[in-house]
Amino acid sequence: MSSTKATVRDNTDASRFEAWLDGERAGFADYLRTGDLAVYPHTEVAEGYEGRGVGSSLARTALDDARSRGLRVLAPCPFISGWLERHPEYHDLAYRSGSRVTD
Repeated sequence: MSSTKATVRDNTDASRFEAWLDGERAGFADYLRTGDLAVYPHTEVAEGYEGRGVGSSLARTALDDARSRGLRVLAPCPFISGWLERHPEYHDLAYRSGSRVTD
């Protein structure tokens, strides 16, 4: 088992972030983007890569990307939503019902 950190790439053609480890796609996080919002509906880590930080690498990359684009985040995906809740440094990105998306 490799201890190397996953490399995450934005596959814009497929609208998802892909994590690569050991030369194989280890997981992905789907997204939808509007002018104001990034939505993360589904994240999946391939069998054999669970527990190796792949999901966390995907979540961190996706949220950093949303921040760099000035987007709020809506995460119906339970993994991304839970990760966001556990990392207070990203709480400011969370879209809240009733809040304004644009300034």
